[in-house]
Amino acid sequence: MNMKSPTQHRPGRVAAVTAGIVLALGLGVSAQASVPAPAKAPTAAAQSVSGTNGQAVTRVADFYGAYIDAKGDYTDPDVTLATALRKHYLTSDFAKRLAAWEQQNGADGVLRAQNVPTAWTVTDNGAVGNSREVMATLTFGSGETTRKTRLFVLVERYNHIVDIATTSAR
Repeated sequence: MNMKSPTQHRPGRVAAVTAGIVLALGLGVSAQASVPAPAKAPTAAAQSVSGTNGQAVTRVADFYGAYIDAKGDYTDPDVTLATALRKHYLTSDFAKRLAAWEQQNGADGVLRAQNVPTAWTVTDNGAVGNSREVMATLTFGSGETTRKTRLFVLVERYNHIVDIATTSAR
């Protein structure tokens, strides 16, 4: 009995099958390459923050962002940074008035609160004489216990804060 392998029996068929497999794989690769990749699942919108050097609204936003960060680290608030920020952004006259307000009210005068906000926004509120008024909206708490405070920050023409009040100077 002659026990030949199939490749010895039908060399043309094996070559055709092999060529078919190679062709199928080749077509599969090229077919995959021509099919566009599935779209990525939508993600949350990317946030961006921008500002312009010399703009009062940018200056106040920078101040409040850094100040809240310095005060908001409950395990290790950076008192030195908060003090340095006040010295850099506030006029010395206003810093003295703010210290007196804080002594009388037992609260942080920049935030007008005893705690630190969970969110904040800053909006230009227009010119007041030679100064610019910027509205800082501070959000305290979360969920059903959210409370917002609006502060009106007056910035002199040299970009120093000269007042923070709960009512507009306009």
